[in-house]
Amino acid sequence: MLDVILSGANGRMGKVLQGIIAQQTEMQVVAGVDRESFAAEFPTFTQISDVNVSADVIIDFSHFSNVPAVLGFAVEKKMPVVIATTGLEEEQKQALLAASKETAVFFSANMSLGINLLAKAIREITPLLEDEFNIEIVEKHHNLKKDAPSGTALLLADAVNDSVKEKKEYIYGRHGNDLTNPLSELGIHAVRGGTIPGEHTVIYAGPDEIIELNHFALSRNIFANGAVKAAKYINKKTAGLYDMEKLIDEK
Repeated sequence: MLDVILSGANGRMGKVLQGIIAQQTEMQVVAGVDRESFAAEFPTFTQISDVNVSADVIIDFSHFSNVPAVLGFAVEKKMPVVIATTGLEEEQKQALLAASKETAVFFSANMSLGINLLAKAIREITPLLEDEFNIEIVEKHHNLKKDAPSGTALLLADAVNDSVKEKKEYIYGRHGNDLTNPLSELGIHAVRGGTIPGEHTVIYAGPDEIIELNHFALSRNIFANGAVKAAKYINKKTAGLYDMEKLIDEK
């Protein structure tokens, strides 16, 4: 049985993940952490440093400001950790790198298998199109999402820049009345509204033809399923930084 400490257990994604894990025959939540007390079938804590339950892996779906504390706990306990929280700033990214020297750390800006396969496809086709095609990314999310652009949009933009001869300049939205829109720019546009779980479109616009790569998240289950896959994958790994691309490549 894979015993999980779930950070952010009472949030939107935490509740979804509780349901997904409950369906697993070889995985269970043994402790939950959230900023406010809540009732659950497992012990709950308001700070991860107070957790006194033994476990095999941590899954974090909380807030980016909590990430250093989660990583610190993982390092202290020598416990693998899946960081599924988005919107990380440079401080948290550096903490990821530091923690990965001491324990196994899994991080992806998006836990969806489909999104990460899309990024893989982008790396394949972009070199064939970059000389003639403008590349733009449009992402849509619900109106409660705090960060813009989404971490996923940046993941896809980085997949473009990983595969081009010359790095593109990220343009966050466009405005003005004298734009030139050169091929060296990569526009990233954020839409917020309603209850959209997540939509991402990568547009390749060339002479007389357009190619669009789309991903639609129909529910939050896809992110929870990805986190479960990541937890199972990282459980026996040695110290290091792992991501969904590595998981896919080892399938």
